[in-house]
Amino acid sequence: MTYTPDFGSVQPIDVLNLKSLEKRAEAVIGRGEFGYISEGSDDGYTKARNTTAFNDVQMLPRVLQNVENPDQSTKFLGSSLASPLMTAPIAGNTLAHSSGELGLARGAKEAGIMMAQSTFASKTIAETAQVSDGAPYMFQLYMPKDWGYCKYLLDEARNAHASAIILTADSTLGGYRELDVINHYHLKGKIANLAGYNTGESGAGAGSLFKESMQKLNLGLIDKLADYSGLPIFIKGIQTPADAAAAIDAGAAGIYVSNHGGRQLNGAPGSIETLPGIAKVVDHRVPIIFDGGVQRGTHVLKALALGADLVAVGRPFSYGLALGGWQGVKSVADHLKMEIYIAMQLTGCQTIADVKKMHVTYDFSR
Repeated sequence: MTYTPDFGSVQPIDVLNLKSLEKRAEAVIGRGEFGYISEGSDDGYTKARNTTAFNDVQMLPRVLQNVENPDQSTKFLGSSLASPLMTAPIAGNTLAHSSGELGLARGAKEAGIMMAQSTFASKTIAETAQVSDGAPYMFQLYMPKDWGYCKYLLDEARNAHASAIILTADSTLGGYRELDVINHYHLKGKIANLAGYNTGESGAGAGSLFKESMQKLNLGLIDKLADYSGLPIFIKGIQTPADAAAAIDAGAAGIYVSNHGGRQLNGAPGSIETLPGIAKVVDHRVPIIFDGGVQRGTHVLKALALGADLVAVGRPFSYGLALGGWQGVKSVADHLKMEIYIAMQLTGCQTIADVKKMHVTYDFSR
């Protein structure tokens, strides 16, 4: 029997800017669900700083550079992308829209950008892979304590032709998130990726499959995961040069600079503040993915100029999904690509390679 994806209600959406989507999405997402998606930890300092820190990075306009129709296409791990963008891996996308990861995958495919799927997805890897249908795709792994289950997930990711495995390393415990307390909310529903593997646990209790192992993460896992999967291993949650260097020395094929959207350690710096030092120690040895507070095309250029190779965006894609299904996801990506185009033109950058060589100044001491 042929599987037919259900994309639910879809429509293109008007996007004034990415920030404006939050209030619009709040009106259509349940209170608890919206709180879970939107919140940071504690009083939200790091979540807010993720975006405001971009103001401390300056680009210089360039003129008479013979730039016509800037080309933001790029290659990442052998995949051709229309823009150096990725949908950040977010748990349970059916919280935003009935299509969940299916809508996210199709929106990303139609926009020509990378899609990343969470272990805690609301659709299976196989379902999402059918929608992606060869489009660029990465799988984010929360390390389970059951090695058999881990191998099952890696097998599914390999069968889905994932470009790489993203091992999340910064979630040994969840940050203290007050909106969940106020709303008496916890992430509901079964983990879809448990459907094909009999662990004896399901639903909310499935979290016990991960808690113990997440607290025992170590550098030795990098080679173990790479040896079994045969796929490049990116380490997500890198926020210091020392951890980047250690991960590369232990065999990591890529670094993912992120503070989990400000959902983990509150009081940590904005993600863009940590990028220059990490990029310096990485020194082009492996590619760098970056996320954290990206709301503008200029933010994307700043991240690329400071060392990123791919820029991931999280909540705005969730809000686009909530408002228009897969077409809403594409609308968000298209708006961001439009802003990138303008910023490239005004900084005299014809290609993404030019953006990466662009001189920027920054002062995060303010």
